[in-house]
Formats: sequence, C-alpha cells, structure tokens
Amino acid sequence: MKDNPLQRNFNLNDLTQAGSDVTVAATPEQFPALAQWADVTKVTRWDAVVRLKRLATNRFSYVADLVAEVVQPCVVTLDPVKSHLKRHIERELHLAPKIPDEAGELTLSAGDDEAPEIIDNLHFDLAGPLLEEFLLAIDPYPRKRGAAFAPPSSGEPPPENPFAILKTLKDRE
Repeated sequence: MKDNPLQRNFNLNDLTQAGSDVTVAATPEQFPALAQWADVTKVTRWDAVVRLKRLATNRFSYVADLVAEVVQPCVVTLDPVKSHLKRHIERELHLAPKIPDEAGELTLSAGDDEAPEIIDNLHFDLAGPLLEEFLLAIDPYPRKRGAAFAPPSSGEPPPENPFAILKTLKDRE
C-alpha cells in the first residue's frame, strides 16, 4: 500500500483519564495527494474529530467521526459523481509489552485480547485509522443518478437458448 498522505502523531503518554479531543483535517494543499492515494478524481473535504481517553496504563479509547467529500467518475457514463462520506470509528488501543523471543529479538506480545488494536509505542498516528475507514467508505462502483448500463445491440436476434430443446421434450409428455 502507498504511504499515507496524512499523518497526525499524538503522544498517548500525555493523555489523562479526562481525555482529549483532537481535530485531524486535510488542508486544501493536501487534497490532491489524498485523492491520488485513494484513487479518486478529487477530494474536497476531509476532516475528523478524534476523542481519546486513557482507560488504563496501557489501554486507550479512540473514538472518531470522519466526514469527507470526494468526486469519482461514474462507472457507466464517466461523468463526475460527488459523494458525501461519514464514518464513526471506535477502537481500543493496547500498548503491548515488548518481550525478547528465543533469538533475543524484541517482539510484541498480543496477550489474551483479540479485539483491541495492538500498538507498539505511545506515539500513535491518529490519521491512520481515519485513512483506513476513508478507503472503506469510498464506493468502488459510483453511479450517476439515473445512469443504467445497456449492452450494445448488434441488430441480430439473440441466439436460441441451448436448453430450448428440453422444453419441447417436456411438452411431449
């Protein structure tokens, strides 16, 4: 996958239990790189509010609301299609301890929890989860309202159905 076009690092060590609200937004200068990264024609808006809370020494809550506007070509007409995207994101982040393996290399220990996202340090990129959800929200087959695909007509009658002979056998009974 291509490098993220947007980063917003936050030191989770500075977070209190009261939490913090952080705005993560792309500037108009960043819109072209974001559009190229997401493989859309244009991005005209991309912003989010991320609410962070410390749940424990090594656990954090990440809740965000992302709003974006993109322009893509219609899969039928190739006319521009504007889309308004909204995503609500909730994740729990766990700082996993690094423990040496048999070779002496430091590796992450996932522990018993399967659902939380495991992070390896307290400097976390707040834009990472937003960009993941942004890609998931984009319609892979955008259509202009009222656009319908009609296969080209060759002017010849359609070929006879190869199973038509079975109908005649059924009619004989």
